[in-house]
Formats: sequence, structure tokens, C-alpha cells
Amino acid sequence: MDTQRRNVLVLSGCQATLQTTGSTMISVTGLAGFALAADKSFATIPLTCYVLGSAVTTIPASLLMAAVGRRAGFQGGTALGMFGAAVCALAMVLANFWLLCAGMFVMGMYTAFGKYYRFAAADAAEASFRAKAISLTLAGGIVGGVIGPELAKHTFELVPDHVYLGAYLALILVCLVATLFLRQLDIPQLSEQERKDSGRPLAVIMRQPVFIVAALASMLSYGIMNLFMTSTPLAMRAHEHQFHEAASVLQWHMIGMYGPSFFTGSLIQRFGVLHVIFAGIVLLAASTAAALLGTGYINFWAALFLLGVGWNFMYVGGSALLTECHTPAERAKTQAANDFMVFATMTISSASSGLLLNKSGWHAVNYGSLPFLAIALVATLWLMWQRRGARRAVGPQSAPGDA
Repeated sequence: MDTQRRNVLVLSGCQATLQTTGSTMISVTGLAGFALAADKSFATIPLTCYVLGSAVTTIPASLLMAAVGRRAGFQGGTALGMFGAAVCALAMVLANFWLLCAGMFVMGMYTAFGKYYRFAAADAAEASFRAKAISLTLAGGIVGGVIGPELAKHTFELVPDHVYLGAYLALILVCLVATLFLRQLDIPQLSEQERKDSGRPLAVIMRQPVFIVAALASMLSYGIMNLFMTSTPLAMRAHEHQFHEAASVLQWHMIGMYGPSFFTGSLIQRFGVLHVIFAGIVLLAASTAAALLGTGYINFWAALFLLGVGWNFMYVGGSALLTECHTPAERAKTQAANDFMVFATMTISSASSGLLLNKSGWHAVNYGSLPFLAIALVATLWLMWQRRGARRAVGPQSAPGDA
């Protein structure tokens, strides 16, 4: 097995642990917050703190890894994950809402490092393999999507006097497994020349149409997905569904998020990255329609599954498109800018989710996604039009996959 494929395998395993952590927290933290919060409209604030921790760490994490290398940076991130899970566990013992928020903030810092797994795989891959490297790395998330909700179901009552404590204790072990995987990672650091050459100013990079659409695809797919997913356990509880039903819906959502990654890279090579992003937008619109049609188990299941697949197409497509925007010397700041905007969007959607659900109900959460889908659609069609015009200008020899 060559180095680039071994790295993808290692990073896919790390993605599995990252998603196990994420799906477990999504399954229990909204409910834990609801149990501890004096004002129940604050129930999703711990999850907002999680996203905020990711947002403020995204840029420092990227710059740190540019200096010390991917493996050392990622291992530092998993250490943060173990510490954050321990703080959340202590919060459940003490029944302290704001300590839970602090622990989730640290867990978000860990996640900020982990979200670079996909870019690390692309950085170490040949140009022709980059879309597949990103896609296959994210495919590891399907393991976490299955294990996480199961882990939540089997551990949330493990300590009878402290509901949800067992789930957070289990996450310490999950982060430890990621640390062991990372020992096998082999990605060379930037050369001295690449570290000295900072490339173009970030403002110039961000003005590129390709960057704009890549960032919007990642930002809006994650923002819409987070808007739905954060409030789903609470919405299902409000409509008298059981905890195991909510965990099952989230489990299928995770399968929808990461299952397509086994072939999304091939779809990008076959049909072009913009067509895959467009398909993701259509699927997210279908997800909203399924949610608006009713509040039965099948509606939640269909909405969250379609949400996952649509997110995958947009997020993998946006990540692949971003690799076209920068040189190796520019990648740290370009990736940092992209992921900072993703997590900033997630922070807003996470905070809005609980408020919309508490004040206006589940349908308001769904309607809230529609303007952002429209923005993503317009941006994608705009870049398609630009690229078709460029192909007509240069003739039939343009590169495949541009549309």
C-alpha cells in the first residue's frame, strides 16, 4: 500500500473516532442541557459552546499544524478531546449547566483539529486522487455514525444516579483510540521554503469565484445540517418519541452523511464537482419537504437521512473545490479561513436552533433553512455559468470535471 492510501486509511479511522464523539454528543447533550438548564430555551447552548470552541480554534489549529506538522497537531487535538470529555463528565456529577458548557467548548476545540483530517488526506495525495482522498477519509464517519448513537443508548444510564455521565466517560476512551491511530500517520511537513513563502494575500485568494462557491457549499451545508440536527432530539421528545427512536434517527442521519463518501469522489470525477454540489442542494430541499409533511417517526427519519446525503454531496464537493484555490504554501490560511466560516455559521445555526424550536416550533426550524438553500443554489449556478463560458472561450480541450 502506498503512503497516500495508507494515510487515507489512518485518517479515515480517525474520522470514525471523531464522528463517534460527535454523534454521541449530539444524542445526549441537548437532552443533558435540557435537564440542567433553568431556562429550557437554553437547552442547546452547550452544543452552541461546542461549535463556538471549534470556531475560535480553527485558525490557530491550522497555523499550529503548519508549524509542527499534521501528526503532532492532531495528537494535541485528541488530548483536548480527552480533557473536554472529562469536564463534561464532571458537570454531570455536579449537575452544573455552565460547567457542561465549558466542557463542550473544549470538545469543540478538539473537533476543530479533527475537521482537518480531510485536508490532510488531500495535502498528501496526487491531484488526481484528492477528491477521492477527501471522500474516503470522510467515509470513516459512517463507523462513528453507527457506533455513536449505540454508544449513547448503552451508556447514558450507565451510572444510575447521574444520567448521561457514562456517555461522556466513554468519549475519553474514544479519543484515546484516535491518538493510537495517529501514530501511523506519515505526512511530511512543509519545506523551509514553503514556510517562508506565504503566497498571495488571503483577501486575494478569497475573492476567487472558486473559493466563494467552495466556502458557501461547506458553510451552508453544515449550517443547515446543524440547524436540523441540533434540535431533532428535542423536537422528537416534544412530539412524544422515545429516546431510542431519536437515537435511531440520528444513526441513520450519520449513515446518510458518511455512507455516500465511498463513491462521492468518483461521482465528482465522473460528473464534475459543481453538479455534485447541485445534487446536494436538491437533496437538502427534499429533506425540508419531508420534515414539513409531518412529525411522525418516518418523517423525522426521511428528513434526517436526506439531510445527511445532501450534506455529504455539498461538503465533500466544497472541500474538493477548495483544493483548487491555493498552493501548498497558501493552504494553511486558506483552509483556516474556510473552516472558520464553517464553524461561525454552525455557531449561529446552533444558537438559532434551540430558540426557533422553543419559541416557534419544529416547522420554523425547517423554514429557516430555505433562504440559505437559495443562496447556495444561486452561487453554484453562477460558477457553472462562468466555467461554461470559459470552456467556450478556450474550445473543446478544457479539463474534465469543470462543470
